[in-house]
Amino acid sequence: MVAKTLYGFEDILEKELTQLGAMHVKKGVRVVEFVGDLGFMYKANLALRTAIKILKPIKTFRVNSEKDLYDNIKNMPWENYLKPTGSLAVDATIHSDLFTHSLFIAQKTKDAIVDRFRDKTGQRPNVDLKFPDLKINVRIDRKECTISLDSSGESLHKRGYKLATNIAPINEVLAAGLIMLSGWDGQSDFMDPMCGSGTIPIEAAMIACNIPPNLMRKEFAFERWQDWDVDLFEKIEESLLKKTRDFHHQIIGYDKAPSAVRKAQENVANAQLDDFITIKHEDFFKTQKGGQEKLHMVFNPPYGERLDIDMEKLYSNIGDTLKQNYPGTDAWFITSNLDALKHVGLRPSRKIQLYNAKLESRLVKYVMYEGSKKGKYMK
Repeated sequence: MVAKTLYGFEDILEKELTQLGAMHVKKGVRVVEFVGDLGFMYKANLALRTAIKILKPIKTFRVNSEKDLYDNIKNMPWENYLKPTGSLAVDATIHSDLFTHSLFIAQKTKDAIVDRFRDKTGQRPNVDLKFPDLKINVRIDRKECTISLDSSGESLHKRGYKLATNIAPINEVLAAGLIMLSGWDGQSDFMDPMCGSGTIPIEAAMIACNIPPNLMRKEFAFERWQDWDVDLFEKIEESLLKKTRDFHHQIIGYDKAPSAVRKAQENVANAQLDDFITIKHEDFFKTQKGGQEKLHMVFNPPYGERLDIDMEKLYSNIGDTLKQNYPGTDAWFITSNLDALKHVGLRPSRKIQLYNAKLESRLVKYVMYEGSKKGKYMK
């Protein structure tokens, strides 16, 4: 199988798969390949935090022309995967000089499958882009074509807990990956000082308690497959739930917009994580750290793409607030505004290259030491 992910998360996803018990784990760019049985496919969809999709390749062949593509696909035993009266959807990704248009490839694939059914049974499956019985992925890399079944359906970042979002919500897979890259292990208090609709605190709570991230999803694509085994799925779900653990610290989210606070509180309640997360209406720049305990901070400051903000002032305020009010804190945040980073006025101890949607970004870490109010930070 193939787990797709975001650029920069390949190492974490490889580790997640290994810890779940995958065999022959092999890392690529934005993907990690692995081997597992049907139950493991269910488990991967339920439990992986940094995967966007789990694909199950069923055939690979060389293509030199459209006819090659059509013939190879038409010769595949599609009746093993789909009823003649069922529905399908096809998406294609292409890295090839020979083929350049992914929609055309998707259409050609669909034609070949439909023609096979029509020739064999006189009936043909319909196309249903929203809720197909079978979602098919075609990948052409130069002259190699891989046909896979998409076991996830909608992207796995759609966890199912989010009822409300803000203008620029952070993707749940990105949020989980940032927290995992930051090394947070649930052994300290956690804060998101600009929490928006609450995604980062919710993902942090699920990591701390080892709760599978996709328990609340309405549906996975494999539930419509002909080999769908509901008993096996429920067993896997049960075994994952037995591995949850207690969490004895606090997770706090601040936002200065009352509407964001309300949305975050709704999402936290919907995720059934009220026991672990407190969302407060606060302006981060007017707050300070409570107590002497170590604090782990991960956040996604607003960026100028969709919001009208004085970026220099914002980043300068972030640096000042951390320096003066948050001793004993490891602060991590992601930004796609690489120029604005200069205005933080602190030197990051780490910088990790990532992408937020299509924007090249950095995940940066600032270590605020205990000590004088002037704030000793890592040189």
